Formats: sequence, C-alpha cells, structure tokens
Amino acid sequence: MSAVIKAISYYLPEKTLSNEQLCAIFPNLIPDDIVKMTGIKKRHISAPDEIASDIAYAAGEQFFEEHPIEKAAIDFLIFISDALDYKGPTTACILQDRLGLPKTAGVLDSLAGCAGFVYGLSMAKALIESRQAKNVLLLTADMPTKVVHPEDYELRMIFSDGGAATLVSASENESGIGDFVFGTDGSGAKNLMTHYSGARQPITKEWLEKHKDADGMKHGMMKMNGSEIFIFTLKVVLPMVKELLQKAKMEMGDIDLFVFHQANGFLLNVLRRKMKIPEEKFYVYLENCGNTVSASIPIALKEAMKEGKAKKGDKILLASFGIGYSWAGTIITL
Repeated sequence: MSAVIKAISYYLPEKTLSNEQLCAIFPNLIPDDIVKMTGIKKRHISAPDEIASDIAYAAGEQFFEEHPIEKAAIDFLIFISDALDYKGPTTACILQDRLGLPKTAGVLDSLAGCAGFVYGLSMAKALIESRQAKNVLLLTADMPTKVVHPEDYELRMIFSDGGAATLVSASENESGIGDFVFGTDGSGAKNLMTHYSGARQPITKEWLEKHKDADGMKHGMMKMNGSEIFIFTLKVVLPMVKELLQKAKMEMGDIDLFVFHQANGFLLNVLRRKMKIPEEKFYVYLENCGNTVSASIPIALKEAMKEGKAKKGDKILLASFGIGYSWAGTIITL
C-alpha cells in the first residue's frame, strides 16, 4: 500500500496588499524593484478577526466543494500551523468539529513553519502505510502578516496569509509519496523568530503599550536575519536534493518538476541556477500570493496542475526549508 496526493484546494483572504500600496506607505520603495527582489506583486491579508484556523477552515470547505469526497471518508486530520488557537485543546480538534468530520477521526496539530507541508506529508504517509488511516486531510495555514510590524517593509514585502487543504489517500496501485530527507539545526532558531508569542516570552502589558500603534502586536512580532536565512538555505537545500535523488536512485533529469517552498523569487532563482535546473522544470508561484509559509508548496502544486505543468504520473521533487532551522524534502508521483 502506498500514500498518494489525491487532491488539493486552497484559500487566500480577500484583502490584498499590492506593491503600489506598499510603496505609498514606504516612499523609498519602487514597485518594479520589489518585483525584482521578491517576485511578488501582491499579498493576501487576513481580516482583523480572521486567524489561521479560520483560513484552514475556509480551505477545507473549499476542498469539499471542489472535490467528490465525502467528509465521512476522512479518518485523520493533521493541522500544520505556527498560529494555533490555544495552548489547549489542539486546534485540530476544533477544526474537526467545525468541518463536520467524523468523530472517529484522529487529529493532530504540528508546528513546523515553512517546512510544515512536507512534514505533514511524512506523517500522512506513515499513517496510511501503517494501515492506521485511508484518507488523511492535511490542512496547512498561517497568518504571518499578523506578526509583522507595520514598519518592517522587508517582511511586509514577502509574507502573505493563506491556507491549503490536501487529501492524502491509500492506493494499491500508484507509487505516490516517496522517501523523505529531514534536517534540523536549532542553533539558527534566533535568526527567524516570533518574539512575545509563547511561554518563553509571554505578552506583557509593557509590550502591548509599547506597540499600541500596531494593535499591540498581540500575536507577537517576527524578526528575521535575512542574510543568515539566505546562507542557511543555500547550505542545506542542495545537499538535501542530492540525498533525495540518491535515495530514489534517480538523476536530476528524471524529475519532471521541482516545487520548492515559495520563500521569495530571488532566493528561488539562486537555488535553481546553482542546481542547474531548467526554468521550465522549476515552478514558481509567488506573484499574486507571496510567501504563505506552510501553505506555499500545496498552493504552487495546485497551480502547476491547473496550468498542466504537473500531470498525472509526473515525478515532482518537493523541498521545504525555514524557521527552526528546519528542512524536509520528498519526491512524489502524481
């Protein structure tokens, strides 16, 4: 028995932030320069009362509208997000009820940042191949715009809110999801961190007062050392791709499409060139949705399928990397 990706849907909040709007706030920026630096023209911004689980719920409802699968067929729900509703209960419990999934379904939360989708695939594969589940609904959703300070134009250029719903199912005939490569280097945690967002640094009255002009930054505030993140990514992604190919006994030319975490256009282009991947085999979907953290790979996969660039039977290499530091990759067959 193997685990295969059967279908994907996604949801992006209605409100957007264009480059022109961003440049009106920061006159030192130029729209064309933003595109050159990031590959992004607009981002999606969640409503003030819309949080990650609402985005995941919307993606889930979209999924069941778009695909012919009954909610009763779902026997496990995995929610991947860095923005859970509570310390307890798990947000996946709440989403099970909101979506009307069976009470016999298992649920699980996981915080894995930009590497979250691939981590989620590994858990779904394990559940299916150990015959504990047949249909796993993987929800990935994040709200990074709520932890970016209004004056931090570098992060505002990149990040966008969004969510995706991916169905991973059991199959007797299809090859599906392959082996995984994982990596972690916690020494880099300080280079991409959301401060005042948890037990180590709880929100204080002083913090809320200090940031009252930014709605108190009540979800915390992300800070990123961009140069260190860039160096880390170049250091780990290339060896990860080589190891994945070795595990699968494949060559670069055997891969039909490469879909990486959609971090930003400049970084992706550097990675592509260093690995000598032809442009037509390297899929980028950033222009109209930005970096949606854990949802970026499934959103890109969905768009690649819509455009006919990812087809049934294609071998697609997925590579994710980010906060932690953490990274994960796999090769899937559609």
